[in-house]
Amino acid sequence: MSLPENDPEENIPSTGDATNHLFYGDMGELPLDTRRALAQLLSGPSLDGRRHTKLWIALLRDENIIRRRLGDLFLDLVIDQNMQIAFTRQADTGEIEAPQLLRRYTLTFIDSVLLLFLRRQLAQAEARGERAVVSKEEIMENLALYERAENTDKAGFEKKILASIEKIKDRSILRKIHASNDRFEVSPALKLLFSAEEISELAELYRRMAHVESTFEEGFYADKGDES
Repeated sequence: MSLPENDPEENIPSTGDATNHLFYGDMGELPLDTRRALAQLLSGPSLDGRRHTKLWIALLRDENIIRRRLGDLFLDLVIDQNMQIAFTRQADTGEIEAPQLLRRYTLTFIDSVLLLFLRRQLAQAEARGERAVVSKEEIMENLALYERAENTDKAGFEKKILASIEKIKDRSILRKIHASNDRFEVSPALKLLFSAEEISELAELYRRMAHVESTFEEGFYADKGDES
């Protein structure tokens, strides 16, 4: 990435200059679009250059000062210019005890399986040079593979999947396609949030879980057969 020859912070008005003061009592120094970019990064989950064109321009223009502001909060800035995606993560502070400002979300088993499926869809679409688009029906069909064979509450399991879809939508990883009620685009940000190595490890874990459960069930029914 080519950086400006001059440090953007050098051009920021001093506190006594009201040029960038936007409201009564405002002591901020950044221009409006840079503040909006910073606010988007902090509110998360990401800043998408395709959706936030003006904010993306401000981010690249004032990247140095934004990194400094985030560093003050023990946060790191991740930018992928090819994908036009940026997001914040906790900085690696080593032995320094730093507050955790970013919200943490607990993922259920269904959430994890859904993210695994979406990550695979994203990788396949990128290989074809296409956008990753999935339908609600496709999600339901693929996640149904993880339903326990002895489960009799089909409706309850489907509700869990629908709740997981809504959770992922709230994090902007799934975006509803206009003029469609059940088709979504998978955000490229998912590629940055979960590396290929992490996805492989997760997939292997689920394969082992499925194998253990299958072996248990086969042994159970074999024992039952021996008793008869």
